[in-house]
Amino acid sequence: MTIIELPGLIDPHVHLREPGATHKEDWDTGTQSALAGGITTVLAMPNTAPPIVDADALKLTLDAAAEKCRCDYGIYLGATKENVQSGLALTDRVAGMKMYLDDTYGTLEIDWRDLTTLNAHMAAWPKDMPLVCHAEERTTAAAIMTAFVNDRSVHIAHVSRKSEIDIIRAAKEKGIKVTCEVGPHHLFMSEDDFEWLAPGYREVRPRLATKADQEALWQAIADGVVDCIATDHAPHLPSEKDRENPSPGYPQLEVSLALMLRGVQEGRLTLEQLIPLMSTNIRRIFNLPEQPDTVVEVDLDAKWIVKAAEMKSRCGWSPYEGWELKGQVKKVTLRGEVAFENGEVTAPKGFGKNVAELRNK
Repeated sequence: MTIIELPGLIDPHVHLREPGATHKEDWDTGTQSALAGGITTVLAMPNTAPPIVDADALKLTLDAAAEKCRCDYGIYLGATKENVQSGLALTDRVAGMKMYLDDTYGTLEIDWRDLTTLNAHMAAWPKDMPLVCHAEERTTAAAIMTAFVNDRSVHIAHVSRKSEIDIIRAAKEKGIKVTCEVGPHHLFMSEDDFEWLAPGYREVRPRLATKADQEALWQAIADGVVDCIATDHAPHLPSEKDRENPSPGYPQLEVSLALMLRGVQEGRLTLEQLIPLMSTNIRRIFNLPEQPDTVVEVDLDAKWIVKAAEMKSRCGWSPYEGWELKGQVKKVTLRGEVAFENGEVTAPKGFGKNVAELRNK
């Protein structure tokens, strides 16, 4: 047994499905799943029902989160044509803004050719607040360019292709203020896995890419171009994956750390690189407050088999079902209190705190 201590991990990109789709997940099951994976802070996306685009929807979501969350949390405001100015009144209650420039689950997609709306949000949103873009290929370039002309930073979500990481690398080399994240599924699965993934279970956005894309992402991690790992935890029920028009997305909160430890074991990155990718870089980029007395204890030698039936997530399946992983979370201490130990979540509902409120103290 080799026990190491990590700081509280942060996932800046999760979908916890509340409000509107709690049959898939909610703040309770989602934050239990996070703690089981060593994650002590989650930042949740706004493409819910209703979408989080105004004060009423935000209050509905924050009330549910305050009642149920077992780890710390933040919520993004979704960008629309209508809330360029009205959204500014909500900055003290949100973790940042999310702009959808490509196909997404829900109704928040902004046509990437609508440069007026894109530029208006880039100009208006406070420069000290995170602005995250769901952008793929050409929309990645559009997001980076509009951020550049507004002299502000932008964070590109779930980068999955060589063409995207290449343009981000070039922008960074020129001093442009861009950061990015990569998901474990794009590092450990590709189109080659379609042979064993049933059709509906292949569906994720962005789609699984090629082996060449996958290798480019690993190289970008080694080179320090990738700033963080984010799961894009997106649970759907098996019945929603099996239907003719399957819902895209993978549940990943409980396996993210173990998968990245596989990367360490394979020599893809070092443990010293992993900590910034899953904690300290994210805290800096998203301007998150420190979590005092917070430690994640991991047994690097523990081998375990991924079994969805044993997981905390409500959706009941995993794309990694049957995989053997090495490295398991044994204990999580959050703000001095044991929140998870030996497979059981011990933090009560409502223990989690809104990072926006902590940031503003």
